[in-house]
Amino acid sequence: MAEQVRDIKRRIRSIKSTQQITKAMEMVAATRLRRAREKVVAARPYAREIQGMIRRLLPAIPDVAHPLLEPHKSHRVGYVVMTSDRGLCGGFNGHVIRQAQVLLAQEKEYALIILGRKGRDFFRRRGYRLLAEFIALGDDPIVAQTREIAQALLDLYEKNLVDEINLIYMEFISTGRQRSKVTRLLPVEAPTVDETGQEWINDYFFEPEPEKVLDMLLPRFIIGQIYNAMLESKASELAARMIAMGAASENAMEMIDQLTLSFNKARQAAITKELSEIVGGADALKG
Repeated sequence: MAEQVRDIKRRIRSIKSTQQITKAMEMVAATRLRRAREKVVAARPYAREIQGMIRRLLPAIPDVAHPLLEPHKSHRVGYVVMTSDRGLCGGFNGHVIRQAQVLLAQEKEYALIILGRKGRDFFRRRGYRLLAEFIALGDDPIVAQTREIAQALLDLYEKNLVDEINLIYMEFISTGRQRSKVTRLLPVEAPTVDETGQEWINDYFFEPEPEKVLDMLLPRFIIGQIYNAMLESKASELAARMIAMGAASENAMEMIDQLTLSFNKARQAAITKELSEIVGGADALKG
């Protein structure tokens, strides 16, 4: 009985120690999430405007050729899968990886470019060939990192190692809601109508020439798309981690309550047993 009581006490101490860690991780994730959410909100207007600019300009210059606009004849699809470097973030990585697996199963030829250690380890263990990987990107994406990733993707596309590139990442909607999203990155598409069904106005004068405008604008568009996706992914990761750690802390509290009840019952049983032995011994002496 005494051994059972000591074992329960050890388990309570262990769970309380774990609970302190999960609470600390929840608080850290909440603090970082606030900053990440602010960055997402600040970056969205730029991404939206530069995307709108590209969509307005391209139909106005249909005769201008550019390597980032021309579809390739073959069709090897590249997928950039954005995961986290660390775990303990609920179903964040699982959602992205499952989305990637569904898309890969539909392709005859594909190439994988992975952001994040968790995605790299998952696909490596299952025998997928990775064309490129980027890990240890940190909790605060910066434009310099994005330029490096964008340049690597542009090199793969221009060297015909991939014929299409798509981004797979988690889009941040709110703290309690994120969803996997697939965005076409290359080749850049040129729609002739906007989201409302209206045709774009094509009456533009270019200074300098359209080719130079595209040379300047398209790389910025690619960088903006990747940077926005990385910010969305990071905010989603932090939100998922905060929720997961909050749930872990609550589960730990429930376990502590149950173990405390078991501890009190075991201690009461031990006391009752000792009293019974004392009374029994006293009766034996009287007899």
